[in-house]
Amino acid sequence: MSDVDMKPLNWNEDPSVGYTVERRPDGGMQYKFRDVSHTTLEHWRRFSMDHLIDSDRLTTNLYDLRQIDELPEEAITYALEVSSDPSTRNIRLAVVLASEQVRQAVEEIAALTPPGGLRIGIFTDLDEAEAWLARPLTQVA
Repeated sequence: MSDVDMKPLNWNEDPSVGYTVERRPDGGMQYKFRDVSHTTLEHWRRFSMDHLIDSDRLTTNLYDLRQIDELPEEAITYALEVSSDPSTRNIRLAVVLASEQVRQAVEEIAALTPPGGLRIGIFTDLDEAEAWLARPLTQVA
């Protein structure tokens, strides 16, 4: 995807927020979380909902949650809200994690996400997540 075709990221670094976002070479986004405080979650929710507006093509996003030991109920609630938006049907999401509690929370989110919407893959290895994101959509279960 050329830079001309990419949707603007509209991300401004904010040290009070516990995550960063970068544009992936394929046009998707890569999130890296260092905390899941209320401030971080509120910011992420607004940022994510803004990026679902006018979502019209397959997007591959990667969430790096390896620094997170547990997801509070607020994070699960917000993730379910975002994943229930009809625009998520265009998103393939790889989640890289290190904590069993985070795995269980992400599995709960995946199970409660409406059918035909967001496709979620869960990984402990970044390279495996990238390989899954690179697969053609027809090969992603």
